[in-house]
Amino acid sequence: MECRKQLMRLIVAAMLVLGLVCGGLGSQAAAQGEEDLPGRIQQQYEQLQGFETDFVQVLTNASSGEQETRRGTIAFEQPRSIRWETTSPEQELLIVGPEAVWDYFPAEEVAYTYAPQQVFQSKTMLRFISGEANITEDFRIERQKSDTNWSKLKLIPKQPEPNLVLAYIWVEPESALLRQVLLVDFFGNGNKLTFKDIKLDPEFAPGWFEFEPPDGVEVLRNTTPGQGGVDIGS
Repeated sequence: MECRKQLMRLIVAAMLVLGLVCGGLGSQAAAQGEEDLPGRIQQQYEQLQGFETDFVQVLTNASSGEQETRRGTIAFEQPRSIRWETTSPEQELLIVGPEAVWDYFPAEEVAYTYAPQQVFQSKTMLRFISGEANITEDFRIERQKSDTNWSKLKLIPKQPEPNLVLAYIWVEPESALLRQVLLVDFFGNGNKLTFKDIKLDPEFAPGWFEFEPPDGVEVLRNTTPGQGGVDIGS
């Protein structure tokens, strides 16, 4: 169960990063100014072919106030390939591909695999992974006062889901470069990601978005749609 919860929050974060704010990773169209920042983010998202970035993730439990900090790297390549690798406090590798989703825990020598249709039961996430998401159509956008030099936007889903009822993003106004994203679920739990060392449209090694379980690793397959899948909203 804990593995499924972990996979769920990773998937939600990955899809929001890709679908909402990938466009914010671009540096073009800066001359349009801050007033059209949502439009610039969307424009860059449509043009982006891939990216790679280091991340710091802070997960906050609303009821207890406890926090967990995770670090690692995220890689994305069009049309729908994700490699989300956590390096601390423990190693975890999430691979999202068109044919399968893998969640691998080296220390436990176990890998979980899911059919994509199990994971992407959320209508919003389906739009993200298919490239059909549009931040101005899927969200109500409100400008917020920021205590940093970054522009802050509040994103309210027009169709809220249990794992995504609210989001905030922080963007460099001149370059539309994404710096932070905060996701809030139905229970008020926070999932905050800070990005650094962002590389746009890098060249990835062949097989970078594929996974082959190492020898001795237990593979737990759960590939029958509707039977024990990871529900990230409906």
